[in-house]
Amino acid sequence: MGSNTIRLSIYHYEGRRFKLLMNKKEMAGLAGYIQNGTLSDSGILVACRVLASFKAILENFDIQEMHVFGTASLRNIVNTEEVLDTIRLVTGIEVSVLSGAEEAAYSFLGATVGGGAPAAGLLADIGGGSTELVSYEGGRITSGCSLPMGSLSLYTKYVSGLFPTKEERRAIRAQVKTELERAKTAGVRCSHMTGVGGTIRAAAKLCNDRSNADPDNPVLPAWELQELYQQLKKGDQKTLRQILRSVPDRVHTILPGLVILNCVLNSYEVETVSVSMCGVREGYLLKRVMGVNEHA
Repeated sequence: MGSNTIRLSIYHYEGRRFKLLMNKKEMAGLAGYIQNGTLSDSGILVACRVLASFKAILENFDIQEMHVFGTASLRNIVNTEEVLDTIRLVTGIEVSVLSGAEEAAYSFLGATVGGGAPAAGLLADIGGGSTELVSYEGGRITSGCSLPMGSLSLYTKYVSGLFPTKEERRAIRAQVKTELERAKTAGVRCSHMTGVGGTIRAAAKLCNDRSNADPDNPVLPAWELQELYQQLKKGDQKTLRQILRSVPDRVHTILPGLVILNCVLNSYEVETVSVSMCGVREGYLLKRVMGVNEHA
């Protein structure tokens, strides 16, 4: 249960190996239902509706083992317990809430063990309501943090239209820089970054579309992502057409997400970015469900 999407992933696993059988997502946009730190009744009902439909799919497949977890959408609100109780009452589903540190660790585990990221560098998971940053070396975390900002939460807080204005982009960038400075990791230099999450996958798809590259090309130079932002921030008709053609479900969140991404690239002096298709879900699967020790 993320701030932007709620996803159902069905895996078959055996020993240390797993295979994704099915992936389904709903653009629930829970961050947009948060008012004064509280997830509204309407937001809770959206969550219950999506979870109930996913539960029905699992029952149709006769799948008994179900694990449901929430991230910033449930972590960064004041009525977490009320939301969990309502979901349990309405759907019969128990939801666990990951801490920021757990989310960062699971994103790292999923990308490195499940996704084959390089042995050293920076991992960034830009979600709808939070951003996790992990620097690592020799396959081990050296520092990590979870920042309370994401593509959808920044859109909801600052943007009045479809695309942010110049002033709104400036306000978003100011908050992102403040959060990065607070993390006290901006002085760390990582020439390579592994990206996790919908924002980075969408950015890669847009870059590959622009350059007529293989749509599944997972490695991009940082300057190409920075150039993408410079083009999209114009917010003109051409921009809208390109986003609607390539990543229509990200039309309102891609620019706030790219502000985060570009600030991270600049702060850490990143030169190349690889996109991992594995992340927090696979990390949760490996650690919580399969009991895999990442250093085994």
